Amino acid sequence: MKKTVKKLDNNVVKALTLACETAKDWDIGFEWLTHSARYDHFPGSLMVTCVFNIDAEVSQAEQQGDDKRMRQLIQQQLLKAGIRLKDSRHHVRFDSEESCLREDNGNWQQRLTRLVG
Repeated sequence: MKKTVKKLDNNVVKALTLACETAKDWDIGFEWLTHSARYDHFPGSLMVTCVFNIDAEVSQAEQQGDDKRMRQLIQQQLLKAGIRLKDSRHHVRFDSEESCLREDNGNWQQRLTRLVG
């Protein structure tokens, strides 16, 4: 990984870590997040996956507007790191441990490659 790409990825990780820790305090079933990006097509290729425990918590978050709040939080933290997303709806997706277990036998690497890769 080139030095500039590594620095950019570190900035993304720091921003997303802050967003993750904040969202976990909201008590909405959110567990963790991860990201992927092709840095030769950045920031357009950035994809953040927010993981909840069960499908019902994802649905509830969407019904109560917590998905919008999480997208705003992620976008805000990335902007503080100098990373501007055109539309966070295209860069942030929601998933659950339950869906991963049901559809990919709990293999997150396989799931993320299949869904966002």
